[in-house]
Amino acid sequence: MEDNQIVELYFHRNADAIKETDSKYGSYCFAIADNILHNREDSEECVNDTWLGAWNAMPPQRPNMLRMFLAKITRNLSFNRFNARSAEKRGGGEIHLVLDELAECIANESDTENEYLAKELEQCIKLFVRELPEREGNVFVRRYFFTEPVSTIAKRYSMTDNNVMVSLSRTRKKLKAHLEKEGYFSE
Repeated sequence: MEDNQIVELYFHRNADAIKETDSKYGSYCFAIADNILHNREDSEECVNDTWLGAWNAMPPQRPNMLRMFLAKITRNLSFNRFNARSAEKRGGGEIHLVLDELAECIANESDTENEYLAKELEQCIKLFVRELPEREGNVFVRRYFFTEPVSTIAKRYSMTDNNVMVSLSRTRKKLKAHLEKEGYFSE
């Protein structure tokens, strides 16, 4: 079923919307959640919560790209679950690595707490990523949006782990320079 047909099912409050969404995007959303949580049960719960989130968001929202709309919901729910779990027990994992890697690009938490500034920052980063060469942008998004491990990205793009880490480091430096130029970061 096409995405626009699935969205219409949501708008008509037809329960088949969830069945069709799960059929088309269940594995995709599970992969996103599992990259963050590394726990099958938690990941499955996040995917189910994603369907509820989509149900509650449509209407009024009408996503242009259903796949990315669902990815964002799944990602946010997974981060929330991860943070709740981490509050109980501090540990390692890919999320800590990803957040540590990006920490050098963002000035400090108080700069992004304001919702308006956060939206502007989001748009600034989206524009930055769109202007990157395709492979560099894909590697960056796979690491920092989908939180894929470096080794998985390396296999996907026939790179070594070291090449991926170097590419990410260079892209983070470019992002930092871009954010400095736009006034989001200063040393």
